[in-house]
Formats: sequence, C-alpha cells, structure tokens
Amino acid sequence: MPKINKYVDIDTVEGEAKKDLIDRHSPFITVEGDAKKGEMLAVNVKMGQEYTHPDDFDHYIESITLFDGDTKLAMATFVPGTLGNEKSHAEVTFNIRPMKSKLNLVAHGYCTKHGIWESTPVEVTVVD
Repeated sequence: MPKINKYVDIDTVEGEAKKDLIDRHSPFITVEGDAKKGEMLAVNVKMGQEYTHPDDFDHYIESITLFDGDTKLAMATFVPGTLGNEKSHAEVTFNIRPMKSKLNLVAHGYCTKHGIWESTPVEVTVVD
C-alpha cells in the first residue's frame, strides 16, 4: 500500500521549500452552492493554493480523485503537458448528485514523483 501524505497547515511549517512541497501537492476542496438531495452539486478540487506544481513529462499531477468517506465518487486523469508544460494548478470540478444527508468529502492528488497527497476532509450537510 502506498504512503498517503496528508496536508499540514503551511503557516505552522518552517522553511519555504517545505511549505512549497506541501502546498503544491495538496488538494483543496471547494463546494459551490448549497447541497440539496438529488440535485447536482459542483465540487471543485484544486492542487495547491499558494504554490504551483510542475507540468513536466517526468513530474506532473497524474490524477485527482474525490471520495465520500471510503466511496470513490469521481476521478480525473491528466497526461503530461495538459497544462502547457507550465507550473500551474491542476484543477477539476466534479458534478455529483448527493443522495444522503451528509457527505464526508476527501480528495487525493497523485504526483508522479511525490506520490499520493490527501486533502483536509470537508463535511457537507445535504438538505432535502
């Protein structure tokens, strides 16, 4: 089983290089709008907040996966060069349809050099 790296608040980390490494590899979840049972909900996942990630042929974000607890909801894969071989934020919006009263969203991003990185969980209350 591969190691899963977890996000650490970079304000608590010393050293610019370490902050850069943690931030650019961490997925950040944003839920757009209110979650209503049975209606589409836009969930945005962006790799990195303050620091951008390389998009080189040997070092890039290969995938972003969204989970509700242990259930895989969606996955996006990228090929090297998708972002124009520029440092950038890999980002995707997943449209999901919640069917229960609560979502426990977690995202994983996979870097081809630095492995799997997990977001901070986001709990979403779903209304009827």
